[in-house]
Parts: sequence; structure tokens; C-alpha cells
Amino acid sequence: MQALKERILRDGKCFEGGILKVDNFINHQMDPVLMKSMAVEFVRRFAGSDINKVLTIESSGIAPAIMVGYLLELPVVFAKKKRPSTMENMLSTKVFSFTKNHTYDVCVCRDYLHRGDKVLFIDDFLANGNAAKGIIDLVRQSGAELSGMGFLIEKAFQHGGDELRAMGIRVESLAIIDGLEDCQIRLRE
Repeated sequence: MQALKERILRDGKCFEGGILKVDNFINHQMDPVLMKSMAVEFVRRFAGSDINKVLTIESSGIAPAIMVGYLLELPVVFAKKKRPSTMENMLSTKVFSFTKNHTYDVCVCRDYLHRGDKVLFIDDFLANGNAAKGIIDLVRQSGAELSGMGFLIEKAFQHGGDELRAMGIRVESLAIIDGLEDCQIRLRE
């Protein structure tokens, strides 16, 4: 998606260790016009897919997932990274965050994710694929079916996308970063 690629090159910041910071337009301060454009692109790419629910993981995936859910007129569920004391009937799995260097208990209520659901997962980043694999586990536990996964930005050099595609999962990424060596953002055409 050209608008996203241009914005990454203009406003993204690169840090040592393969970190791309886009907090000034995606995951801290958000550009709602860009967010809507990205959601429109996901709707276009997943047109014809059997989907009745959008799923994401807190917190940076919520905004793009809400936009996609709004356009598709579907409910949006977000998996929580902390077990709420009030949640009953929960599904849970463990997810290691590369960025935060922390393992989370990720959970979702069975009342909102269950057998028969056709799920589209939307998130901001795909790197090592840990969050995505956690979501796959939650979807499997619920008896739902994963229709596909959409990511705003994929860091291809961390190979999470390769692993998901090898598992037969449909993965759509709006911008793919091939490298961040020497803090130079190398985008795939």
C-alpha cells in the first residue's frame, strides 16, 4: 500500500535491534485518515472471504481492527494481555512479546469467540509471529475458523510471515520491511 510505505519512509524511525517505531501515526498518535485507508485496503483484499468476526490483540491492533469491523459491519473482539478478574469462561494462551521482552497470558471470553465463527485477525505488526501464533491457538481452542490475518507492517527479516504462510494461513501485509540494517528502512516493492 503506497500511502503507508511513503509514511513509513517519511515518519518511521529505526532503532538498533530491528525496531521500527511508527508511534507518531499508527500506535500512539494515530492518523485516522491513513487508518481508514488501510482498513479499506484490507476489506478489498479479503473481499469474498467468509468472515463474521474481526479479532485483534491489545492494544495497537485495536484501531485498525475497529476500522475494518466498521467497514465490514462486523463485531470486533480483542484478546487481552492481562487476565481480568471479572472474565469468566475464558480461553487463554501464552505469548512472548519481542518488543517488550515479556510473556503475556493472552485471553478472550468464550462468549465472544466460539465454534462457527469465521475470524479475520488484524494487527499492527508481524515480526516473529508470536502474537499471531497465540491468536491461532485461541481460535483453535474456541472451535472457530481462521479466515486470514492482516498486518499493517510485516518485518519479513524476522520470518514470522514465512512461518504463518508455511502453515497454510492467508497473510496479507500492507507494507513489508525487508531490512533495517544500519537503521535504513528497506521496503519491499
